[in-house]
Amino acid sequence: MLRKFLGFALILVSLLPAGCGQAAATSEKTAASLPATEKTIAVIDIFHEQNVFSPVKTTLADFRVRYGEDMLSAGIKGQGQAEGFLAAVQDFGAGKITAVPIMQAMAIPGGPIEREVYNRFKTESLEGLRGLKKLDGIYLSLHGASGVEGLYDPEGDLLQAIRAEYGESLPIGTSYDLHANITEKKAKLATFIVGFSTNPHRDFFATGYTAGKILVKTVLGEIHPTMTVNKMRLLRGGGTNLDFLAPMDSVFNRMQEMGKMPGVLSVSNFMVHIFMDEPELSWATVAVTDNDKALADKLADEIAGLDWAVRDFKLTQKLYSPSEAVKAARDSWLERLTGTTMFCDLSDTVGTGSPGENTWILKALVEEGPDLVSYIPVRDSQAVNELWDVPLNQTVTLPVGGKLDKIYNKPFEFTGQVIFNGEGRDGTIRSSGKVVVLKHKGVHLILTDFPPLTYFPDFFTSLGLDLWKADIVVAKNLFPFRIRFLQYNRKTFNVVSAGTTNIDVFSIKYNNISRPIYPLDPVDSWQWKKW
Repeated sequence: MLRKFLGFALILVSLLPAGCGQAAATSEKTAASLPATEKTIAVIDIFHEQNVFSPVKTTLADFRVRYGEDMLSAGIKGQGQAEGFLAAVQDFGAGKITAVPIMQAMAIPGGPIEREVYNRFKTESLEGLRGLKKLDGIYLSLHGASGVEGLYDPEGDLLQAIRAEYGESLPIGTSYDLHANITEKKAKLATFIVGFSTNPHRDFFATGYTAGKILVKTVLGEIHPTMTVNKMRLLRGGGTNLDFLAPMDSVFNRMQEMGKMPGVLSVSNFMVHIFMDEPELSWATVAVTDNDKALADKLADEIAGLDWAVRDFKLTQKLYSPSEAVKAARDSWLERLTGTTMFCDLSDTVGTGSPGENTWILKALVEEGPDLVSYIPVRDSQAVNELWDVPLNQTVTLPVGGKLDKIYNKPFEFTGQVIFNGEGRDGTIRSSGKVVVLKHKGVHLILTDFPPLTYFPDFFTSLGLDLWKADIVVAKNLFPFRIRFLQYNRKTFNVVSAGTTNIDVFSIKYNNISRPIYPLDPVDSWQWKKW
């Protein structure tokens, strides 16, 4: 209780819910509530971020797939892009526009999608569009950094297939994650592009709402979107890339000012997902105006210039080996007294597509910190199934981890007492599936059937684990936990070991990206391609 009391006393910032204020009032509106009118807009939502270096392919079982009206309640925390889009249709097109949901396929980040799975989604999307009696516009809610076996740029491929059937004049609005890779196909085949403007992402609804407003007004003939896209010779820059911290806060603040200018429909800054390996991989800036190409050029160029000016901002965060992190957490007695410390597992971030089975931190906790109370997730479906029927309180010994990624990881033999088995949850697009928790002294090993995102505190609390009692909590994502665990977290240690999500671009084994590109090469200017 002392820890909890002191922890609350030290909280300076409270966690805000995802989305925008308008979301709460309108997020439950669905296409079913919209009146039938002359104009029809189709909605397709396919969301997947690939890590091309992961040995684990993304299969159909990894997706949550919904069709028609069933997809409308599928937003993240009730604040999804599709819901935001439908709210905008109601606000700006009521009595004039009907939005028809076609399909939604959402998966957590992972390796490339199996080709037959992507082909299925593409076929179902096209068949759904063909089934409409008339079609006046299409909204594509996509990630922008998806990957498919043997195919670059699947989102661009989908756009190309749609254009082949419906021509160049049909308005197609697209929205993407801030880490999208904007390619020539994406730029040339979309009527307009809208991107997230927060990192960590908390504007899913707002992004869909903006896309909806633009597309509805376009279909009704009220505006004429004109877009400029800059591709930059920039692979990584801007420090942590967080929108509310230096140096990127100044860039996003300026973008907010731009968005209020007359004639400006949207501005976006795509800071690209580095765990891809494609010829067009780089940052991009996008400006969309109402029939003002000169203004779009000016704004897209200005954002690119701001990005370029802070490209060499140095990361000041210290990186720790697993052993160093355990020692540092032990020394952080005040932080542990008033809350917990957290390890960001940089080399195995499920949030950027890693398998989620790192055993290096587990090894350090068992060997060097068993007296500290720690919670650490490790993905191991085989171990979960073996332990599923083992009675609680029984002690078991078995190898865990190292079954999927055999390049960077190896199994670690763990002995512990079974203290939980059941379904887990994390407040995201899917549950954590079957979960078994083993306890060895202070080490709580959380074995999961699915990749453990650990985006929300309820990943742990749903398992009966009290975050106020933890000295160390291991997170498997880069950014979301830094906001959502503020109530508990007093200090974060960024931990580096072997793994598929090394944030050092100099160490990533790229084979297909275009050179020169900063920071891998000396580059004098950001300018590369413009559409």
